[in-house]
Amino acid sequence: MRFLVRDRLLGIGDDYWIEDQHGNKVFLVDGKALRLRDTFELKDTQGRVLIDIHQKMFALRDTMVIEREGEPLARIRRKRLSLLRNHYRVSLVDGTELDVSGKILDREFAIEYEEELLAQISRRWLTIRETYGVDIVREDADPALMIAVAVCVIHLADKEREED
Repeated sequence: MRFLVRDRLLGIGDDYWIEDQHGNKVFLVDGKALRLRDTFELKDTQGRVLIDIHQKMFALRDTMVIEREGEPLARIRRKRLSLLRNHYRVSLVDGTELDVSGKILDREFAIEYEEELLAQISRRWLTIRETYGVDIVREDADPALMIAVAVCVIHLADKEREED
């Protein structure tokens, strides 16, 4: 499954459609304006909220939290003691940990579980400017979660770059 995502997806107050490889609208990202923290909702085509994404307010390191139906699903932050700035850890509430690494700012990275590829994020396949693809490799991977992870990691990396 391949999805196309606009590069400036995380504009506060902006709404964006994520399309499949055939150009069909699949997910709507609803950016919530006038909030103290960065907040986004990933909705299906009927407007149902599938994933809620927000920045954790009081954390030592920048952290994004993903929730489903009001319940925590995952927490994303830059990996500690990593020599690579572009290495993030996704901690799911069930104890599972996903690794995200690659050239985040270039939109060329992978999401892995125990060194098995779940999703590949890339601009290489696309000719559409300011768009990147999220290619879900494993059939049992949750597309909404993989897209949410990609969006969070890019947001954290962009924010870190702005602070430098």
